[in-house]
Amino acid sequence: MAISENVKNRVEKIRHQFPTEQALLIPMLHYVQEEQGWLSQQALKEIGEFLHLPLSKVKEVVTFYTMFNQKPVGKVHLQLCSNIACWLNGSEKLMSCLERRLGVHAGQTTKDGRYTLSEVECLAACGTAPVLQVNEDYFEQLNEPKLNDLMDKIDKDLTAGKKEIGCSTRVENGYV
Repeated sequence: MAISENVKNRVEKIRHQFPTEQALLIPMLHYVQEEQGWLSQQALKEIGEFLHLPLSKVKEVVTFYTMFNQKPVGKVHLQLCSNIACWLNGSEKLMSCLERRLGVHAGQTTKDGRYTLSEVECLAACGTAPVLQVNEDYFEQLNEPKLNDLMDKIDKDLTAGKKEIGCSTRVENGYV
C-alpha cells in the first residue's frame, strides 16, 4: 500500500475546507511526496481511488507541476530556474558550477544519493533572479560565491546527519 494511514488521516482533517474531491488532490499529492520523497505510479493510482478521481486526472496534475517528483530524488533536490530572468542573471553559470561540483548533469542524481540536480522552467521569483530551490526553500539573488557557500553549508549539514534540509518553513511552523 503506497498511501499511509497518516496521509489519509491528514486529508480527512482538511476535507471540510475543500469544495470537491478534486480540490483535495494537490494537498494529498504533497502529503504523499512529503512522506515518500516522490510519487510512484502505485501512489498515483491509490490517490485517485481514495479521492474517487480517474488516474488520468491525477496524472494531469502531477505532470503539469514540476514540484511533483515522478521518480526518486536525492536527499537534497536542487532545482535551478532557467527561465529568462534567471538566465539573464547568470543561471547558466550557476548550473555549470553545480554540475562541476556534484559530478552530474541536470536531471541526474549523485551516485551517493545525496543530491538530485534539476533545471526547472520557472520558480516565480523573477524579481530576485537567479533562484535555486533546495527541497522546499528558495535561495535568491545567487552568484557563484553565494552558491558555493550554500553548498558548503548543505554538505556540512548532510555530513552531520541533519534530516530536515531545505524545509525551514515546515520546521518553523511545527509541520515536521
